Amino acid sequence: MAEVNNQEQDLNQLLKVRREKLAELQNEGRDPFKIVKYDVTHHSQEIKDGFEELEGKTVTVAGRMMSKRIMGKASFCHVQDLQGTIQAYVARDSIGEDSYKDFKKLDVGDIIGIRGEVFRTKTGEISVHASGLTLLSKSLQVLPEKYHGLTDRDARYRQRYVDLIMNPEVKDTFIKRSKIISSIRRFLDAQGFMEVETPMLVSNAGGAAARPFETHFNALDEDFKLRISLELYLKRLIVGGLERVYEIGRVFRNEGLDTRHNPEFTLMELYQAYTDYHGMMDLTENMYRHVAQEVLGTTIITYNGVEMDLGKPFERITMVDAVKKYSGVDFNEIHTLEEARAAAKEHHVEFEQRHKRGDILNLFFEEFAEEHLIQPTFVMDHPIEISPLTKKKPEDPNYVERFEFFMNGWEMANAYSELNDPIDQRERFKAQEEQLAQGDEEANTTDEDFLNALEIGMPPTGGIGYGIDRMVMLLTDSAAIRDVLLFPTMKSIKE
Repeated sequence: MAEVNNQEQDLNQLLKVRREKLAELQNEGRDPFKIVKYDVTHHSQEIKDGFEELEGKTVTVAGRMMSKRIMGKASFCHVQDLQGTIQAYVARDSIGEDSYKDFKKLDVGDIIGIRGEVFRTKTGEISVHASGLTLLSKSLQVLPEKYHGLTDRDARYRQRYVDLIMNPEVKDTFIKRSKIISSIRRFLDAQGFMEVETPMLVSNAGGAAARPFETHFNALDEDFKLRISLELYLKRLIVGGLERVYEIGRVFRNEGLDTRHNPEFTLMELYQAYTDYHGMMDLTENMYRHVAQEVLGTTIITYNGVEMDLGKPFERITMVDAVKKYSGVDFNEIHTLEEARAAAKEHHVEFEQRHKRGDILNLFFEEFAEEHLIQPTFVMDHPIEISPLTKKKPEDPNYVERFEFFMNGWEMANAYSELNDPIDQRERFKAQEEQLAQGDEEANTTDEDFLNALEIGMPPTGGIGYGIDRMVMLLTDSAAIRDVLLFPTMKSIKE
């Protein structure tokens, strides 16, 4: 306990000294917080990559000082910017006696600007020989010595800004995330898709099996929900004649937290008129391949030591065949609810009284098949009971033209040949409301305006939803969804 108190006293003293240094600068009329701009000509990696052209030339760099070595009349420091770190050689004779005294008073964590010539030190490190140095922002807190390990994971998520400073691999993950989303946009734009935006505050949250968040809009004195999906509004745009649309946006689902779930997450949905779920499979295969190649430079990715090949044709298998392959149970031979329940009991698959034959097939799939779907796989032809917005298969109305895309045993995307029959859609909504009445909090309610849109007429359409966060997890080898969300949802710390 005494050691903890001593550490706190030491830290308090360090913080006190930093504030005293700031006060001294302010009293001298040199308040760093009054500096409004600094002209940066180069970043760290640009200098290293372009050393042959830049050697002996003057550059200005700016960033956070991450280390400082005082060595008499000449010292070294490392400055970290967006691209990495670069060493600066700071000599009293080059920057002047007063500036050198100021440099010696700087703290690790301060943000500085350095002007100087590019050179290579005797040890071979590309550096900047400082001729001028400017304090741009005083750090009043102390950076941690190390910010690694499970013990600090909670703090890393809460203080992502510190995590980004201390862990270059974290910064790299989020730079890659940005590049992945940009790559998706370029791919879809080249395919003739149009990016749109639809409401987050809705009176009827539909389009997915999920429990919504609810809020109250004071101006209208009405209750609203946060959207759980992008689907129903994007389909309205297909009705309106915008033949290829997509949206990348946050959706909100009132569910638990785990390594693959956060209550707000990034979903991309796209809809294409005059195609079906086979068209969505081709698009998905091409898009994943394109993004991996563009962002990672390869179509072979490794996640948690497991290699997945996006270069080969993706496997396509029906849900019935996947269940048969991995559980030995053939649902083509199971025709009634009683037979499905008997099979579930025999194979220790738990089900609820409200579950129908198709629900039980899906439970079998989740229990026995999902974990085996490591390589890219399209699982097609789902039971109608779990697909309220999807076209029936003409040859077997118990199943619908739907697929889920799996990699690493995870669902990565969900796609349909979209239901465009308003009479059938009304019946599906009615069935969902019956489920709601029986206690299913994730069931949809009837959306009259959406039905009106379908009655105006929607062409045959293929649609798909992609979990962008899971895609980023796979492409960056990140263990948890919180590792790819800059600011994940966290339980408040009680004071």
